[in-house]
Amino acid sequence: VFATLNFVSGCLYLHPIGHTMNRRQFLQTTATLATAASASWLGYRYLSRPPSITVNKVGLPLAHLLRDQQLNAAPSREHVCETLILGSGAAALSAAWYLARNGYTNFCLADGLERNGNNAAYAYLGSLKMSKANFSEAKTSASSEPPLIAPSGAHYLAQPSAESSHIRQMLADLGIIEGYNGAGNPIYRDTDLVNAPDERLLINGAWQDGIIPQPHDPDTRRFFAQIAQLLHARGSDGRKIFAIPIVLSSQDAQWRELDRHTFAQWLAAQGYQSPSLLWYLDYCCRDDYGQGINQVSAYAGLHYFAARGNEHAPVLTWADGLNHLSEALRAHAQIQSRPQLPNARELTFRQPESYPYIATQIAEQNDHVRVTLRHIHTGDTRSIRAQNVICAMPLNIAQRIIQHPQRYGFAPDFRLPPSAPWLISNFVLHSFPTEPKRSELAWDNIVYGSRGLGYVVASHQHIHVAKPGHTLFTAYTALNHDSPANVRRQLLAAEPRDLLDIAAQDLLTAYGKPFWQHVAHIDLTIRAHAMSAPSAGYLSQPTLLALRQHQSRLHFAHSDLSGYSVFEEAAWWGVEAARRILAKR
Repeated sequence: VFATLNFVSGCLYLHPIGHTMNRRQFLQTTATLATAASASWLGYRYLSRPPSITVNKVGLPLAHLLRDQQLNAAPSREHVCETLILGSGAAALSAAWYLARNGYTNFCLADGLERNGNNAAYAYLGSLKMSKANFSEAKTSASSEPPLIAPSGAHYLAQPSAESSHIRQMLADLGIIEGYNGAGNPIYRDTDLVNAPDERLLINGAWQDGIIPQPHDPDTRRFFAQIAQLLHARGSDGRKIFAIPIVLSSQDAQWRELDRHTFAQWLAAQGYQSPSLLWYLDYCCRDDYGQGINQVSAYAGLHYFAARGNEHAPVLTWADGLNHLSEALRAHAQIQSRPQLPNARELTFRQPESYPYIATQIAEQNDHVRVTLRHIHTGDTRSIRAQNVICAMPLNIAQRIIQHPQRYGFAPDFRLPPSAPWLISNFVLHSFPTEPKRSELAWDNIVYGSRGLGYVVASHQHIHVAKPGHTLFTAYTALNHDSPANVRRQLLAAEPRDLLDIAAQDLLTAYGKPFWQHVAHIDLTIRAHAMSAPSAGYLSQPTLLALRQHQSRLHFAHSDLSGYSVFEEAAWWGVEAARRILAKR
């Protein structure tokens, strides 16, 4: 009945049966989700027209072939160029934006395994009944029906702090910041701020506004009073104790000492015992870091609340999440997307260009960096000799494909902070489920006590006289019931219907089995290495410190350099790499 299809970099393949995990094994390893499991399967199996399901295992199988060094085809052509950017995530596109806004356009991008990286979007083409396509393909589809779009990765941007001046400049260039008020605070375009109601929490069988459980107990009031004192506190060196980007934070040893402990240990030492507060703090850490208070550093836990100083400000979001920003950066830099590299030996660009290639080898010489690129669809392999290369890919990949990685600070036993896996699930709805009386559907909808992270509504940002006929609910799950490595194995081996048990848990809690009557299609996206989680000790990781300081023709730019994954951090390193290239010129 169910077509189990896997779309990888636009190519369709069948998941090998021999690699699946049986249902009992999967549910045993995800015991905390067992309550939702049976309800999910029994809820839709008897529908007259069950929803179709697609599973997108981002980057596979190419990523594993790259990891195992099995992509070693000889290049068919050789090229030379001035500047090559490897990747198209937030760091890569921020570098491109900064280069272009400073008048330098003679560069190109190899987009990597997925256009826009963790900022990618999902598009559902209703006329095709079942489709998994990237956003750019959906926009140019010949279909008469506009696609439904939603995030398949990051879905919002917090209002940037004063320290994140690079983000404020970027948002001004894109027209999202329209000016500044008398107090020096940005004025944002209304359509880019999340519409009200922005968030709600299902607790004790009813929805409440906001996601901090109410009424606030003494522990909750004490915690946020403590945070209020930290918002603008400074260390002995005069810097903010908690700043974003993190490299601008104080180096005061008294505060950096927090990084030796987990957030849970610090909270216990401070006497925090409130179950509702501890659940809320754990939810926030899982939402931003992919791991909970028992895994992340105490420094990171406090940094989440104290770094921006605008914790009550509405976030910036769009129907397709941060894919909107990524596409806007491409347009601002006038990046032209091409299906493949040209055949000319010398590549020069009046306008930057991007291509669907991944890097398989990087070797730096005295006067150039040689990069081997492989087309993600055709396998076409090229060699490029570039004067400068911005390596905007995850560090665990970079370490494997760079010749002599120790030259750059990679220790032989280098291990990144744990890489948290995510399951992001888009439910295509042909109608809206019924909301309880006195409750209104919000943009972000959270279930108290759940191991999921709730669901966001893609059409929430659209202004309608009445509800649209169709919409997308995007459910987020950051699993931390086991080690990240074990969770990755479980997710990649699981059968689609068992992934659905995880994906649908919050929706079934909110709406019950009748929810399935509204579902036309489900797309499940597995991001096995979605983000670095800032575990205790991440601030002083020697390899990260060395890579931040490295200078040569090969420039590193990725949020991994900060030890955790948010847009502001990735953009900072992209801009820093671009600055170094411009300084050389």
